Order: sequence, then structure tokens, then C-alpha cells
Amino acid sequence: MKTRNWKQAILFLLLVAGLAGAQPRISLAAEDGKGFDAHGVNASLFFKDSDMDFTLANLVLGSAVNGGAEIGEALYAASRIADGDGASWQRQWAELAGLVEARGEKSLAAGHEVSARDQFLRAANYYRLSLISMLADDPAFEKRALKSRALFRKAGQLFDPPVEYIEIAFGGTVLPGYFRKAAPGNKPAKTLLMVGGSETFAEDLYYYLAPQAFARGYNFVTVELPGQGLLPLRGKFFRSDKNQAVKAVVDHLLGRPDVDPARLAVYGLSGSVPIAPQAAMADPRIKAMAINLATVDAQALYVNMPYTHATAAQAASWTSFHANVVKAICWRYGVPMDQPARLIEANAGNTVDPAKIAVPALIVVSQGEYQSPEVARQQKIALDAFPNPKKKMVITPSDEGASSHCVLENRSLLGQVVFDWLDEVLQ
Repeated sequence: MKTRNWKQAILFLLLVAGLAGAQPRISLAAEDGKGFDAHGVNASLFFKDSDMDFTLANLVLGSAVNGGAEIGEALYAASRIADGDGASWQRQWAELAGLVEARGEKSLAAGHEVSARDQFLRAANYYRLSLISMLADDPAFEKRALKSRALFRKAGQLFDPPVEYIEIAFGGTVLPGYFRKAAPGNKPAKTLLMVGGSETFAEDLYYYLAPQAFARGYNFVTVELPGQGLLPLRGKFFRSDKNQAVKAVVDHLLGRPDVDPARLAVYGLSGSVPIAPQAAMADPRIKAMAINLATVDAQALYVNMPYTHATAAQAASWTSFHANVVKAICWRYGVPMDQPARLIEANAGNTVDPAKIAVPALIVVSQGEYQSPEVARQQKIALDAFPNPKKKMVITPSDEGASSHCVLENRSLLGQVVFDWLDEVLQ
């Protein structure tokens, strides 16, 4: 066996051991037991760099169930990445993306549309993954993001019904996104509008939960809002009145004949950017809300994030991968990239009043995240204050592999929780 195949086999065994039997290494609470590290890991899989390990386990392997990765491809790419090295990470995923894209083009040219679609879906996600830890001033950043989008759109046209690319006018620009109807024709259907967090591209959310929506007869729609995707390159950073952008999206959806206005739900990913609850609080046309996790005060979460309190010496010790992930979040808020503490002030007033959310509300929070006292405190405040009796909180369990941020590593379980609840409240 060639050396690289031995290396891949060893990595596979390490990952299986980690996923099947490893005991938690650290909780998602910071090591002092008080903070909240959204990229903390519960079990060590392969990389010593915990941020890179989190990304491999949750964003890469977690997406496999929805067509975003193939395990063998992902393991091979991971085996060639230098631990903690951002440039190495970016290079390996881009190289893999090119190989998979070429396979897709070959299948398409021969008329094998299903094969082409599946390859394009993975290639799009691999190009997207290559952007993680890449800064926006890198010439490859926008180029690869647009390549990812082009391939995803190409794959979308090979579905039946297709995944439609949409653009919604807002604030002098457009909000790019996708709509996939539940079934052919224009019969009004239940619709899930999904909004992402502080590091989201629109394509990410397809791999997160879209196939679970299709299987249950839901339209699925997602868009990039100010601060997300490529919009900061257009001068559109995270803003306090996020509900205005969501309002524009709801306006668009309710203008479509295939959207049932009585069964429009919003699902929000990541509590550090509480877009979904702010939208549900302001827009009565939203009929149900699910969130992962509940936030009443985003600033309090950022106060508890370790990187916003890092000393100069601590920051100097960060790997290039982790350092650039932190800088990228700063960029999306429009704060200096070398001053993550400024994220705290950037979130002043970024609050939610759960008592003003009249619709049925579901909180999903992983067991790992719930170990943070600040996270647990905010979940209780929200759940107690929601006025609608059709409210619920589900803590997804560590022993079912559902303990990381936003349950990224177990999307099947997440789909069960979210859609079983939605089916009940949107009857």
C-alpha cells in the first residue's frame, strides 16, 4: 500500500474511534467554566487545533448526509492538511473541489445528470470550505466564492423541481439566495425560511437542512443578509435592524403563489446573530419560529467568548487558521480585524424581547452549548417569556452525537426535532 493510502487509513481509524468512543475532551463552555466557545469541541477527532478539528467534524463531515461531502474525499483532503495552517486548509479543499468539478463536467457531457448534480454539489461545498480562514483581501476569496455559487446553481438546475437562484432588492444591492418548491406546480405549501449566522453563505444552509425540508413537503428558502456571504465586500455589514432585510425576503415570498401565507416559518441558525427572533418579533406574517439557540442579548454572548478577551500574547499564539477565522468575523461586523474585543461594543443593543414573539417558538440547543451558564441563562429567559403556549425547548444529547454548536454534526436528528415540531404547529 502506498504511503498516502496508509495515512488515509490511519486517519479513518482515528476518526471512527473519536466518533464512536471518545470521551468529551472539553465542553463548549470555555475552560474557566464561564465563557462560551462556539467552536469548542466535545471530542478530539484528528487535528490538535480545536478550531480546525471543529470545522472538519461539523462543517465538513456534518454536511455529508446532505450531499456536501464524500467521506473518502474528505478524509484524503484532511490527511494532507498541516495542523492549524490556514493556507494548507485552503489549498487542499480547492484542489479537491477542482477534481470533483471535473468529474461533474464529464458526467454532464455524457448526459448523466444525476451524477453531474451530485458532483457539482460537493465541488461547490469544497470551494466554499476553502474560504474558511481566508481573508477577504485575498484575490482568491471572491473568485472561489463565485465559483462555489456558479457550481451550486448548476447543480440546482438538475433537481426536479429545481433549486431556483433568487435575488431580492434591498438597501441598494441584492440579497442572493435560493428557493426550492416542495413539489412541481404552484400549489401553496408550507415554507421554511432559513437564516444563517455570522459566518454563513447562502449555499451553506442547503447542506444544513434543505433535504430534510424537501422530504417533508416544505418549500425551502434561504438568502444572504447584510454581514453574510460576499455582502461585506459591497459595504453591507451586520446591522442592528436585521428585521428590515428579512421583511424584504418575506415580501418576496408572499408574492409567490406557491407559498402558503398561513404556514410560513423562520428558522435561525446561531445565537450570536439573533436574526430569526428579531424578525419574528417585528413581522406578524411569520407564523412560527425555530431557533438554535435562543438569544435575548447577543452582547452578553460576545462578552463570554474567549477570543474577545484574548491578550496580545494569547493572540500571538493562535494558529493561522484560528486567527483568520476570528479576523473574518470582525470583518463581517465592520470592526478592525485585529481588535476582536470591538465585537462586544458592535453588539450593544443587539437584543430580543421574547415576550413580543407571539408565534409558536422552538428552541434547539445542544447539550455541549447548554453547559455554558450564559447560554443556559438566556434559554430560560426566552422560554419563560414566550407567550404562546406552543413553545418548546429541546436539548440535543451528547450521547447521540449532537453536542456541538447548532448541532452541525447530526443534521438528521436536528431535522427530526425541527420538522416534527413544525408539522404540529403549522397544521
